[in-house]
Amino acid sequence: MYLTVTPGYTTVMAILYIIGTPLGNLGDITFRAVETLKTVDMVACEDTRRTLKLLSHLGIRVKLISCRARNEEFAAGTVIAALNEGQTVAYASDAGTPAVSDPGAVLVRLAAQAGHQVIPIPGPSAFASLVSVAGGMDKTVVFEGFLSPKAGRRRSRLRELLALDAAFVLYESPFRILKLLEDLADFDKERYICIGREMTKVHEEYLRGSAAEVMGILAKKSSQLGEFSVYISGKKSN
Repeated sequence: MYLTVTPGYTTVMAILYIIGTPLGNLGDITFRAVETLKTVDMVACEDTRRTLKLLSHLGIRVKLISCRARNEEFAAGTVIAALNEGQTVAYASDAGTPAVSDPGAVLVRLAAQAGHQVIPIPGPSAFASLVSVAGGMDKTVVFEGFLSPKAGRRRSRLRELLALDAAFVLYESPFRILKLLEDLADFDKERYICIGREMTKVHEEYLRGSAAEVMGILAKKSSQLGEFSVYISGKKSN
């Protein structure tokens, strides 16, 4: 906490910590994240149940408030009120780094606009984790996250991304992963891709090859469980 003094009044400038949390394996939490969570006055989080599980594992008891996509702007008011009182607050999304296809950006912007410090506590990220094991040779990698669930919009955006010289990374649900691979194979049967499923968890799996090859492997499985991260190489990398 810092005090900013200007003529006529004194304002409290407190700190909001943005904390990267494990994708699945709780052992991936960083020492700095643990120490920060031990010292803050409040933790705002995407899902209080998920974050409570992590905090209980770490032996930490602290006030929790919900701050998810649907109530982020409203919840930000509670966080900023706490910051205005000089409290320190941490924010954690369900898994990985906040504001990377997760809530957090709205809270960060509003807290910064209110004059408070916003400090990152780096940690796990599905995007960075997948790129590290994809074996891609692209100099530039574009993070796209989730495409539209609507077929027309998804295919249109996918066509644009495939026209780039850069690789790109998508996130996809188990309910749409085969459709995504079908679209990829339809546009470019030879494009190299790498899929990460359930990264850092018990059933962790990586599949590499062309979109058609990977689709064939997944299609043989009885079900596609877990969350998927997909690395697609750039058109000059084939």
